[in-house]
Amino acid sequence: MTHAHARSVDTGTDTVRAEIVDRVAVLTFHRPQRRNALHPEMYEAVPRLLEQFAESADVGCVLVTGAGNAFCAGGDVRDGGSAKDVPAGDPEEQIRARSALLADNARMVTLLHSMPKVTIAALPGAAVGAGMSIALATDLRIAARSARLIPGWAKLAFSGDFGGAWLLTHLVGPSRALELLVGDAPIDAAAGERLGLFNRVVDDADLPAAAQRWAAEIAAGPTAAFAGAKANILDAQRLSLAEALLPESARMVRSALTQEHRDAVRAWLASASNKVGARS
Repeated sequence: MTHAHARSVDTGTDTVRAEIVDRVAVLTFHRPQRRNALHPEMYEAVPRLLEQFAESADVGCVLVTGAGNAFCAGGDVRDGGSAKDVPAGDPEEQIRARSALLADNARMVTLLHSMPKVTIAALPGAAVGAGMSIALATDLRIAARSARLIPGWAKLAFSGDFGGAWLLTHLVGPSRALELLVGDAPIDAAAGERLGLFNRVVDDADLPAAAQRWAAEIAAGPTAAFAGAKANILDAQRLSLAEALLPESARMVRSALTQEHRDAVRAWLASASNKVGARS
């Protein structure tokens, strides 16, 4: 995505591009010739950028997308995927070492899922394997009508990575998640919307503007309150109602002390006063 008043962010690699416009940090996977398949340089750059955006007062929302007509084709099998060299030796030790490397490569999904800023994925086309996991790790998803979610792992006799099974289980339930992973069939935009995997579906040509507009609306809102709401929803997935009430209440009290709350109250009172004046 390019914008006339965007501020470019140095990513340190040609495989990822980033800019900030209207308080929206736009992060773009940029390997269109390989359908934005993951590249080793992305594993360092993307988490670093997400951590930077999470802390930046200039960013109110994070939007992740892909260049060209794909979101992300997952691990680039032709380049060895996410594998890295590990010392030869005991097979179990090699498994442990490779597992640790793969989990570290997948840090971007935990950051998208848990960072205090609202995160959105805009899918111009297919999201495959780890690419699907990255899309599902965001809080909200908007898809072009031509977009597809493709598990892809079973076709290569893989069990799955980047939190794909965890994310699907939390979004659609365990039985449906297993059905989708074992069946390995593409999930088109209409089916994705029915399943709740896509929040919005738009015409292909409208996706960049619609995604930016949605993200800018969120970024212009009370982002500290949104961070609290996101934390409450994360708590709802791991705590009982009784356990969740105290941290929820603490966030409510903290939100009442913010300047954005005071500004919102003043705006609400002014609007209410104007309505009363108009009726009298």
